[in-house]
Amino acid sequence: MKKMGFAVLILAAGSSFFVKQVGAQGPAGAGATQAVASSSSDSKSSHSLNPIKWIKKDKPASNSASSSDQNQRLTARLQQNGVLPAGVDVSTSCSTFKHLSDCVAALHASRNVGLDFRCIRADVTGVHTSDDVSGCRGPVGEKPVSLHEALKRLKPEIDAKSEAKSAEKQAQDDLKEVGA
Repeated sequence: MKKMGFAVLILAAGSSFFVKQVGAQGPAGAGATQAVASSSSDSKSSHSLNPIKWIKKDKPASNSASSSDQNQRLTARLQQNGVLPAGVDVSTSCSTFKHLSDCVAALHASRNVGLDFRCIRADVTGVHTSDDVSGCRGPVGEKPVSLHEALKRLKPEIDAKSEAKSAEKQAQDDLKEVGA
């Protein structure tokens, strides 16, 4: 009998606890519509539970006028130095490159070493355009390689490392001069 009384006591205590929890939530739907409305209209609140949104991201300045101006100045400078042929601009020559500095370095290396720019571009970017690269000496690979490796592949008799460094330095100077 003691066991039975103890079990009834536990059931009564448990059920009263459960009733208090349910009662604290209020009747079904009370305030739910307001909560949903406030959370959907307040989606741009100052506090988000997503930690990715806690980090402020700077928006890149999209100043296309200055970018095209820099490309024109760079094209003129490279044509003046004999790196880029007349009638060709930097934006079309460098369209397959991820970084302008890599393209300008490849243009300088092409002129310094006496290689076709299309061959270097195909090796450095790994992108084969409609340009004919069948006249390129050495293997033109499918994967992108560094400028140093491309020069070594295309003309093994040169000091590819120093030529690549020299071309990168020239490119850096050109880009600095035009403010890019």
